[in-house]
Amino acid sequence: MPVSAFPSVDDIAAATSPGRDRALDVIRITALLGVIAGHTVMATSIIRDDVFVWENLLTTSVVFQALTWIFQIMPLFFFAGVAASAGSYAGNWGGWLLKRCTRLYRPVFSYLAFWAVALAIGHRVLPRHVYEPIAGISIQLLWFLGAYVLVLAAVPLLRSVTTVGRMAASVVLIYTMIATIDAIRVNAPGWEALGYLNLAVWLIPGIFGIAYRNRLLTVSQAALLGFGMLALNAALLRFGPYELSLVGIDGQQLKNMMPPSLLLAGHAIMMCAFAIAAAPAIDRWARRPRVWWLTAIGNSGAMTLYLWHIPALLAVHLVFDTAGFPRYPGQPHFLALSIAQVLIMTAVVAVLFVALRPLENNPLPHWDGGVVTDRRSIAVGTLLCTAGAATLASCVWGLKDLGLYCVAAMLVALVGARALA
Repeated sequence: MPVSAFPSVDDIAAATSPGRDRALDVIRITALLGVIAGHTVMATSIIRDDVFVWENLLTTSVVFQALTWIFQIMPLFFFAGVAASAGSYAGNWGGWLLKRCTRLYRPVFSYLAFWAVALAIGHRVLPRHVYEPIAGISIQLLWFLGAYVLVLAAVPLLRSVTTVGRMAASVVLIYTMIATIDAIRVNAPGWEALGYLNLAVWLIPGIFGIAYRNRLLTVSQAALLGFGMLALNAALLRFGPYELSLVGIDGQQLKNMMPPSLLLAGHAIMMCAFAIAAAPAIDRWARRPRVWWLTAIGNSGAMTLYLWHIPALLAVHLVFDTAGFPRYPGQPHFLALSIAQVLIMTAVVAVLFVALRPLENNPLPHWDGGVVTDRRSIAVGTLLCTAGAATLASCVWGLKDLGLYCVAAMLVALVGARALA
């Protein structure tokens, strides 16, 4: 059956192994849809004097900033992804990582091709200060892919977390390192860049993913840990240098997201603990045929949803802005425009999902396939880590300035890894 056609409820049920952990699939797609909804609701824009101003409601509302403690759910991607994939590792690090990257990067190539064409046209027809923000935003979401590849590369090491003691020691070590780095960058001017070492925070959800696979925490223990971390995070907010929003916004002296902060590390622990506590109930709910069908279909195009909702969101805002109906605080009809944009985005993203989902699932010539010998495993894995790091770095600039060199380095590393297979 072609992947462009959705299988039936019965087909999905028949293709699902009895032992599949459905909770992980629900957590992953729910987190993804939460990200898309959050971006759609929060994004605001206006064009003033040929300048495209792209902001979000977090800058204007303390309530929305507080809600990021619920809706900052990126740690759950790493938690569910590592928990779901770690069981397939059986040695040959580079070969295993290449199989993961084959699926992850497959839709990225067409995404980059789209932006190459769109920005080539935009450079000619758009005012400079409209074009440049769009170029900067274009691939910002790829930060997740870069960080995720690096976390997957650490799975052989993370698999050693087989006891509660090892889990606790690993998490405490990373948490302490982040606390130390935060103390340095807060108190020693000029050391702010040291904060990027805190990207190790994304290993924490990976550790919890392994702990979940190994059933190291009971439901009650996970719930207790979650509430304990909530209290500790609240104390850090009250008495520490941290700010409320877990999503970075302009004006924050110490951002929590990029580079990551100790508050985000605690949030990751809390979210993963609550996910483990809720997993049995989620799994029971996911056994309803229609729920599982929607979950399976959504996950079959997860990267499609993740990537393409940003061009859709930018397009919607540009159309409204150029038509004289900007959705921006203080502008007329803000609520009505918000509802209209949410409805339009729902329809557009649904169409893009149906149309572009095959790009994620159909094998890509000269990219899919290939076997990595043990002799070349380390070289392939190293190149893929280089690609992940370049992907992560590219998001600082987007598809302009140094970001173009980072994307070029990513593509060269990916081609090199595939050539060795």
